[in-house]
Amino acid sequence: MSRSQLQRGSGSTRLGSDDTGCTILHVDMDAFYASVSLLQHPELIGRPVIVGGAANRGVVLSATYEARALGVHSAMPMSRARRLAPGAVIIAPDFAAYAAASAAVMEIFRSVTVSVEPLSQDEAFLDVAGARRRLGRPIRIAAMIRARVFDEQGITCSIGIAANKFIAKMASSRCKPDGMLLVPSDRIVAFLHPMPVGALWGVGERTEERLHRLGLRTVADVAATPKATLVRAFGPAVGNHLHDLAWGRDPRAVSAQGRERSIGADETFSADTDDPDVIRAELLRLSDRVAGRMRRAGLVGRTVQLRVRFADFTTISRSKTLPGSTDVGQDIYRTVVALYDGLGLQRVRLRLVGVRVEHLTDRASATEQLLLDAPEHGWRDAEQALDRVRDRFGHSSVRLARLLDREDPYRALQQPAGAPRQAPDQPGP
Repeated sequence: MSRSQLQRGSGSTRLGSDDTGCTILHVDMDAFYASVSLLQHPELIGRPVIVGGAANRGVVLSATYEARALGVHSAMPMSRARRLAPGAVIIAPDFAAYAAASAAVMEIFRSVTVSVEPLSQDEAFLDVAGARRRLGRPIRIAAMIRARVFDEQGITCSIGIAANKFIAKMASSRCKPDGMLLVPSDRIVAFLHPMPVGALWGVGERTEERLHRLGLRTVADVAATPKATLVRAFGPAVGNHLHDLAWGRDPRAVSAQGRERSIGADETFSADTDDPDVIRAELLRLSDRVAGRMRRAGLVGRTVQLRVRFADFTTISRSKTLPGSTDVGQDIYRTVVALYDGLGLQRVRLRLVGVRVEHLTDRASATEQLLLDAPEHGWRDAEQALDRVRDRFGHSSVRLARLLDREDPYRALQQPAGAPRQAPDQPGP
C-alpha cells in the first residue's frame, strides 16, 4: 500500500449523499496485519509485502495490496506465494502488535458510540444513531473515524454506510481499500440487484449451485422470483430469508453486549497431516462434540469458526455467521468443512484444527435455525437420541457411522502409549 493511497482523503460516496436513516456503519481495516507490520518497516511501503512464515511450508497470513495484485492471498501456501511474487518481502507476524492496534481501533469506535459490535480484530458494526446530535450526520462520522484511525494508528480502513447491517457490510467490501461508500435507502435495490446470488448473506457454494440450477444468477433474479417459489424450493425459513435479503431487508440490530460466550474444541494431531480425509473426519468429530455440549447447556449459536494451525505454528481462523441459530452437529460440520475447503489447503500440512460456535443464546429465545443447506427436520432429533444414549452409557458407546473406522486413526497409529491428551476446550467468556 503506497503512502499516496493512505492519504486519498474522504473516499467515495458514489451512490449519493442522502444519509437519512443510514445510521449503521461497517468498518473494516485494510490488509490489517500487513498494514500494522508496515508501521515497523515504513521503507517497505509501496512494495509487495507478505506476512507469514518464511519457510516454504508456511502460509500467507496477510499481504499488502501490491502483493494481492500479483495473486497472493491469505492462507495461500508460501511456496506458491513466492512463485507469484518473487520480489515480495516476507515479514514474520507480530501478534502482540496486532492485538494492540485492534484494541486502539476499537477504543476509537467506542468513543464515537456505545453501540459497537466487533466481528473480529479488524472489523466491527457501529450504530451511530445516538451520536448524530453530538457529531453530525453518519457520513461525517464515518469520515471522522477514517481520519482518526489513520492519524492515531497509521493504518487505513474502509467504511460502508447504510440503513442495515447487511447493506453496510456489502458497501464496505466494495470500496476497499481506503474508501467510504454510502448506500442511501432509496438506492439499495440499484446497489444490490446487479450482484451475483453468492453475495447474499448465508449463501454458500452449494446453495449458490442450487440457485443457479433454478436459473437464478443475480440478486435481481432472486428478487423477481415469487416468495412462494423460493419457499417451495428451500423451505419456509430459507425461502423467506432469501426473499428479504434480495430486497435489502435485514432487521438485525447492532449488538453491543461485548464479547459473547462461545463453545469450542481443538485437536492437535500427533503428526502433521495434509490428508483431507483425516482432517474432515476430525472436523466432524469436533463438530459433534461441540454441538453436544451446546445442547446440554441449552444454547444455540449463529457464528461457526474454523481454526487451523500449520506446521510452522502459524494459526489462522475463518468464520461464517449463519442466518439463524443452530445446535446441530451436522449444520456445524457442513459450515466448517466449507470454510476448510475454501482455504484451498491441498498439500499443506496441519498441526491442529479447531471448531468453535459463537454468538450463543438460550435455545428457548433463539430464532429458527436457517442454515441454507440443512434439512428441515431430522438431524436434531437424531442427535438428541445420541445424547440420551451417551448420557446413559458413556460417550464412546455410540458414534457417527462415518467415524466407525476412523476412531482417532492418527493417534491410534502414531501416539505413544501413555502420551498425554490435550485437555478439552471450555466455554469462552
